[in-house]
Amino acid sequence: MKTKKFIILPIIFILIVVVIYAFSHRKTDINYETAKVEKGNIVKTVLSTGTVNPVTLVKVGSQISGKIKDIYVDYNSPVKKNQVIARIDPSLYEAEEKKAGADEESAKASVEKAEAELCYAKKKLNRYAVLLKDELVSKDDFDIIEKEYKLCLAGFLSAKADVSRAEASLKRAKTNLNYTIIKSPVSGIVISRDVDIGQTVAASFQTPTLFTIAQDLKKMQVTADTDEADIGCIKVNQKATFSVDAYPSLVFQGIVTQVRNAPEIVQNVVTYDVVIDVNNPELLLKPGMTASVSIVVARKKNILKIPNASLRFIPPFEEELKENTVWKVLPDGKLKPIPVKLGIFNDRFTELIQGNLKQGDRLAISIGKESSKKHRIFRWR
Repeated sequence: MKTKKFIILPIIFILIVVVIYAFSHRKTDINYETAKVEKGNIVKTVLSTGTVNPVTLVKVGSQISGKIKDIYVDYNSPVKKNQVIARIDPSLYEAEEKKAGADEESAKASVEKAEAELCYAKKKLNRYAVLLKDELVSKDDFDIIEKEYKLCLAGFLSAKADVSRAEASLKRAKTNLNYTIIKSPVSGIVISRDVDIGQTVAASFQTPTLFTIAQDLKKMQVTADTDEADIGCIKVNQKATFSVDAYPSLVFQGIVTQVRNAPEIVQNVVTYDVVIDVNNPELLLKPGMTASVSIVVARKKNILKIPNASLRFIPPFEEELKENTVWKVLPDGKLKPIPVKLGIFNDRFTELIQGNLKQGDRLAISIGKESSKKHRIFRWR
């Protein structure tokens, strides 16, 4: 019995030592995926999507109603300022102009007639004034002649007013007749044509759009829908780049020229329009294209930067993420928590402002695959 006891006790002791050693070294047996603290540049960008449009887009309409008689331009037609691009049937408006002209002539004739009657009434009044002075007529007779004179004067003034009304009507008729000729208000290119020959346009309630003209397609702008969380970083004159699906290998350069204050709210999502001007000398960009926009909002050069993955890493012996803490991998494989103060960031790196780290230090970003399997077996809760 004593012999067995002496054999069993050492074996139990050895097993206890092995178990203690295994559990005391369970952390150092874990391999970590690491990334180095680097020195370099960081460019922070804001991403959004937008629509390409001409800087100046003019909608050409009609101020009068009528049937389209002629169209002289089509899609993509270049036009000059004041060039005739369409015509509305002028028949009705020509007739109105003739009528207004005849009314003006009639009103002028009425003025001449009233003026002649006024001249006669004045002479008669003067004669009666002399007769009244010599007491050759009664005061009542003179008052009657004076009344006739005043009536003639009122008739003359009324006739002159009729001439003014007739002239205004004629001017309006001529203006409406001129409106039958649709001219381009600017030099540019026709983007869209919304009417056909024979179509009737009605301008009674609102001005119908006949054509849309881009003033200069060599200068375009992108209106980008920017999330409210990012709008505070964007300022006028910041540089921006964007791409369009039509030319996936090309990157277009632009400048932020306007940050609009009016919010766009769609399904409780708030965005703001950011306008980016871009040159389009080769006319590659076309109105309506969808642009994937990247706006440079901050840039730092020759700084220490840490990988973003290190800020999301949770060691196996921690239950939750420690904010603004990274885990440095020491030479013996153990982890050391390092509090850090952070600056600007992009999708890969974050600026290190303060923290006991130097260039080349290794930071844990994940647990190695083999260690992950062991960790799932031995991790204590």
